[in-house]
Amino acid sequence: MKQMAGHLLVECLIEQGVTHAFGVPGESYLGVLDGFHAYQDKIQFVINRQEGGAAYMADAQGRLTGRPGVCFVTRGPGATNASIGIHTAFQDSAPMVLFVGDVGSDFRDREAFQEVDYNSFFGPSTRGMAKRVERIDDPERIPEYIARAFATAMNGRPGPVVVVLPEDMLVRHVSARPLARVEPVEAWSDPGALRQLREMLLACQRPFVIAGGTGWTPQSAQALQRFAENWKLPVGNAFRFQDIFDNHHPQYAGDVGIGINPKLAQRIRESDLILAIGPRLGEMTTHGYTLLEAPRPKQKLVHMHASAEELNRVYQADLAILSTMNAAARSLEVLTAPVSLPWEAWTESAHQDYQDNLVPQAMPGDINMPAIVNTISQLLPADAVLTNGAGNFASWVHRFHQHHGLASGLRTQLAPTVGSMGYGVPAGIAANLITGRTVFTIAGDGDFLMNGQELATATQHGAKTIVVLLNNGMYGTIRMHQEREFPRHDSGSNLKNPDFAALARAYGYAGVRITRTDEFEAEFKAALARPEGTLIEIMLDPEVITTRGTLSAIRDAALERRQNGA
Repeated sequence: MKQMAGHLLVECLIEQGVTHAFGVPGESYLGVLDGFHAYQDKIQFVINRQEGGAAYMADAQGRLTGRPGVCFVTRGPGATNASIGIHTAFQDSAPMVLFVGDVGSDFRDREAFQEVDYNSFFGPSTRGMAKRVERIDDPERIPEYIARAFATAMNGRPGPVVVVLPEDMLVRHVSARPLARVEPVEAWSDPGALRQLREMLLACQRPFVIAGGTGWTPQSAQALQRFAENWKLPVGNAFRFQDIFDNHHPQYAGDVGIGINPKLAQRIRESDLILAIGPRLGEMTTHGYTLLEAPRPKQKLVHMHASAEELNRVYQADLAILSTMNAAARSLEVLTAPVSLPWEAWTESAHQDYQDNLVPQAMPGDINMPAIVNTISQLLPADAVLTNGAGNFASWVHRFHQHHGLASGLRTQLAPTVGSMGYGVPAGIAANLITGRTVFTIAGDGDFLMNGQELATATQHGAKTIVVLLNNGMYGTIRMHQEREFPRHDSGSNLKNPDFAALARAYGYAGVRITRTDEFEAEFKAALARPEGTLIEIMLDPEVITTRGTLSAIRDAALERRQNGA
């Protein structure tokens, strides 16, 4: 029996295990939309309000499931709006497939209505967009292209793939059938390299593990924990991968990213062996390539990564091991450790530094953010998903909330290492739709307005999230940098905001505003109990700009440097 190509494409997605697809409808892929209608009992098309939000939701889907998140957009404006999610998925190594409805084949290359050259726009040569861009001109080959897109998105360093769909191709009738579900390929560590790694461990005095990146499973996280315990190693999680290793573990040393504990930063600099398992060691994790100097670190470096292209690309490692995370961790856990190790006190002090960093500094104003985060941590279930976008507001959760770790069975953090604003709200909605778990999102006032419209998506599809919005009336991160570099010259960073609580109510969420710490606990408990989502707007003193200092302190230090001619 022949069927319309758009229906076949949806069947192929179902075969790959896709249960949700996110997107904004367009006339360029009506054949696929009809396919979603035909198979609505097996796959849900989630209707977004803007393509950037849809792409973020697909990115979140990929991180949570380990399989490609799926997003559909129309040509031109739809595809360019979605590019922020593609860039995020690329830098964060998240598996994703973006389908773009395109102009008909008979109009191609005439600069037809909304036509874009997607190979040029998304092409891999840009180093930061898609892993692969393909166009399906023959509908009989849809199964081949879909299977290849999923394999490409998952294998090696995971990332986004763009598949272009001419609208006339989607309404042709075909006899092809879906191909079987594809699984990611495991790359196993070289036994000789593992023996060399063991020798390097035995020769060092101050080792440190940085775990991060994607491709982790509960089983590999458990194997990593056993390896760390066998060798009594201190472990830090890479920037915004704080759920890889249990933050409560006695060998946990803290997160290695923006706002890093100064003692942890110094410890990494003083280490004589860094074992990086999974992260690509980007700018944020390396504190601007200073914790580990590029291209040749002062410390010995062992870098384990799933992509050969990432190894020795930025850092020349003393030992580079090509391995997926499952294989890497399972290989490491069987490395035999000696009875005693010289760095046990080093590991204990690393964890004590982390514990000390949980003690907050005093801050001005009527809102005590560490106390609020502590309340959130106490009341959220252990399997809750925490999401955020980009801004100083996120540092409160990054510093003071403790993740139980993937070894306990589930991912609990969705946060963009690319530093992309507006990610948290749509990512949280996707997480609730896909998993049904409790979702907490922390947002800033500038960050929320990037994708706050997706609360309408949540209401329409029955998703429930709790959004805590910190309103300080400015783009806080930018203002902080302005005061550091150009004190008292604030420009372009002040905001006149709407009534966020009222805005949330207009979208179908409950909306409340608090101005004092003692108001928060009751409102958060009410948010957990009510059936619909909730936005809690917190009026935050603009002085409370970071977890470690005030805006005035940053300004005064900058003015003093100028006076001293520094």
